[in-house]
Amino acid sequence: MNAEPTFTGLYVPLITPFTADLRLAPDALARLANEALSAGASGLVALGTTAETATLTAEERETVVRICSAACRAHGAQLIVGVGTNDTAAAITTLRELADKGDVAAALVPAPPYIRPGEAGTLAHFTALAEHGGLPLIVYDIPYRTAQTLSADTIAALGRLPEVVGIKHATGVIDATTIELLGSPLPGFALLGGDDIVLSPLVAAGVHGGIVASANLRTADFAEMIALWRRGSAAPARGLGAELARLSAALFTEPNPTVIKGVLYAQNRIPSPAVRMPLLAASADSVRRAAPLAVGRE
Repeated sequence: MNAEPTFTGLYVPLITPFTADLRLAPDALARLANEALSAGASGLVALGTTAETATLTAEERETVVRICSAACRAHGAQLIVGVGTNDTAAAITTLRELADKGDVAAALVPAPPYIRPGEAGTLAHFTALAEHGGLPLIVYDIPYRTAQTLSADTIAALGRLPEVVGIKHATGVIDATTIELLGSPLPGFALLGGDDIVLSPLVAAGVHGGIVASANLRTADFAEMIALWRRGSAAPARGLGAELARLSAALFTEPNPTVIKGVLYAQNRIPSPAVRMPLLAASADSVRRAAPLAVGRE
């Protein structure tokens, strides 16, 4: 395994734009994908939580992957696709289908949600996916959604699986597990921040990049902030990181991605701010507060 991970820098988990009558807006999605990559993102994440994947039909999911794949090919960027399920066999089937497409660099896979299989069960789940899925895997550690906590020992065991190439660390805190991961990095294993508000201190502490929903807005600034920290330019990185943390806080005042969509619509970048139920569109006040913070640096 190479010492430097394959996955570094900024990855944008794209929203799924809808028309006012809740149809998929493929042209708007293609524009967002190309804009993000032109602005300096290392790659895209399709079908993540931010994409409202649970509400998409199978045909819509295929369309989203196809559009994001085309953008990544055009820009020489990496495509990561979310595969979220608590059924190991179904996850393997999905991974094989994605592997057959040939354009997917890795799958972003959470610990099995809701059923709480325990750390041993989670390790067995990822072992099966690694052995039979045919794609590199990035573990999505997000216990406030999965109700499954992963210890540093379990994460290290996951990182030693041949097909597990990284982790999206989104535990909501910088805690002892975070520090242990940073202090004992596995060769070639990407540590990617997944909590938008604390991305700057995470990169300062040594993570390799981030998968951050807020980067649907001010993509270039998020990419620059990561680059500044990684080349040791602490003062400008800290200032930019503080700005972007204020943006992230504003974008998450209501459930993700409702405020992000509201701001993108206000910027005339998507045809409507619509989300599919059970989400409700963000309030005008939340969008109004976030919009000025979403204007990038010149």
